[in-house]
Amino acid sequence: MGTEPITDGNLESWLVVLGTGFGFEGFAKSDDLKKRREPHIAALRKVLFEEFRVWLSDVIQVELEPTVDLSCAKYEYTDTLLCHDDELESRRIAFILYLVPPWDESDGGSLDLFSTDEHFQPLQIVSEVVSKHKCRLSVSGWFHGTSVARPSRHVESPLPRSPHIPHDHEILYNWINPIYLEIDAQARIQEEFEDRSEILLKNFLQEKGHANTPVFLLILVVFRHYEKAEEESLPAILKKGMELFRSEALFLLLSNFTGLKLHFLAPEEEEEGEGRAEGSSSKCTQGHISQEGSDSRDDTEDPGQILENENDNQETGSSVPLCAGELRHWTKGCYSLVHDAEVTEFALDLLFFCGCQDWDMESGGFTSYIAKGEDEELLTVNPEDNCLALIYRDQETLKFVKYINHHSLKQMATQHEHTGFWDFSFVYYE
Repeated sequence: MGTEPITDGNLESWLVVLGTGFGFEGFAKSDDLKKRREPHIAALRKVLFEEFRVWLSDVIQVELEPTVDLSCAKYEYTDTLLCHDDELESRRIAFILYLVPPWDESDGGSLDLFSTDEHFQPLQIVSEVVSKHKCRLSVSGWFHGTSVARPSRHVESPLPRSPHIPHDHEILYNWINPIYLEIDAQARIQEEFEDRSEILLKNFLQEKGHANTPVFLLILVVFRHYEKAEEESLPAILKKGMELFRSEALFLLLSNFTGLKLHFLAPEEEEEGEGRAEGSSSKCTQGHISQEGSDSRDDTEDPGQILENENDNQETGSSVPLCAGELRHWTKGCYSLVHDAEVTEFALDLLFFCGCQDWDMESGGFTSYIAKGEDEELLTVNPEDNCLALIYRDQETLKFVKYINHHSLKQMATQHEHTGFWDFSFVYYE
């Protein structure tokens, strides 16, 4: 068409356009190229959106607009683009121009088109780049035209929420490291949590309750992009673990850790704290759970006595704290996504990790918190064995688990008893 083709000689120019910025996708991507003035970019825009667009419109018998939608991306080792539908008003035809060295199927990085289920959700994921020595450089975009009817977007049913399960303080003494049951320790944790809205508690479970946890995680079902345990089929020790995170005693302990109103004994704050949901508490001065000897315990501080007297003391008319949770298995290819229709609200996230000794963040699998509508990452929670992460989020915060890539296979090769790692993932609502 009278325009100089793109050759290996000017690939460097495209790499300069990319710069060094990385988005949450995990690969380098340029901004929209519609205003760039470099000769090779201007020439490609002219070919695609003038001469080629007219020809394409005649072939497919669809009137295409002169809209410019063009960007370039660079994928290197372990980079991948997760499943997406690219649905956006007026998008009609996608194009990709590859600028790569000789490429084999074994290098990964393929464009995968896949089928969907009855809710138009993907049944497979996109291939990541597994070559350590090649760069997958591409220029891509869309031709626009009259919008076509789209199927309604499926909204997933949220995990069911439930109030606490009646359990006295003994369940905490049987599972949790005694240092976290000391009143002074809880006060220090609460002070740090109120300052930062997140905290990581290491060596959270006693070794006797934690050591065997990964070994029994065998009965799992595939649940979208990670594996979710079927609670009815879990061994007894894991059922008891799920009970721990739903127990009334833990609701009270979390109130003491965070100052949130997750139990009726957690007092209402006198003045609403900055950035907290209305009704959430700031300081918790009663109901602390202690591991001291029975002779030294004050009756007013004994959580067992507190829980037994709940029916006599609980305030009437107040909202009931709830929780929702699941036991998840993460291995290569697993991830979670931020959904457009996802409902966000004030909540306390709890993540307890196991089976992830010396986990490398380069493998992915970490939980990323971002501000809704922005690219800024607010917090990253990396899997750490026998650690409890608590994160308080507001209505403008979203989260996802980063895709676990090919790099993780090296670590898994050293763990003969299992692959990947597990987490208890719970959310608590005041």
